[in-house]
Amino acid sequence: MKEEKILQLLNENARMSLAEMALRAEMAENEAEAAIQSLEKSGVIRGYKPILNEAELGENKVKALIEVRVTPRREGGFDQVAQRIARYPEVTDLFLVSGSFDLLLTVEGNSLNEVASFVSAKLSTIEGVLSTSTAFLLKKYKESGRIMQNDEEYKRLKICP
Repeated sequence: MKEEKILQLLNENARMSLAEMALRAEMAENEAEAAIQSLEKSGVIRGYKPILNEAELGENKVKALIEVRVTPRREGGFDQVAQRIARYPEVTDLFLVSGSFDLLLTVEGNSLNEVASFVSAKLSTIEGVLSTSTAFLLKKYKESGRIMQNDEEYKRLKICP
């Protein structure tokens, strides 16, 4: 399917020129452009986002992964609670997951206290939230398939006799 190839190319590099994308997808430029517009209009493509190495920017934002256990609602399951949590600007990502907890959130703040305050004052007080577990992100090694450090040289382990 042509749209699948376009999505693969956009995921690889959303700044790729339309001409190169069309060439690699083996279609005319106007076809590639129409496919992208169709994917945007249908809501498959929700936006374009760069992969940032915050360490190089000197940013001091605090990010945390928060596991949340929830009591599902009779009508709507986890959706009602998840939709309420998603409205908070601190929440950058939110997923329903399998395992020992139900929701996984990525939260961003300017300090540890700001994230902790969000968890205690906003998140944990939502009806249906049973418990939370917070892990603060300390260092990013890889995101969206991209290694963050420039040190990509393969280092072979020394073998001692």
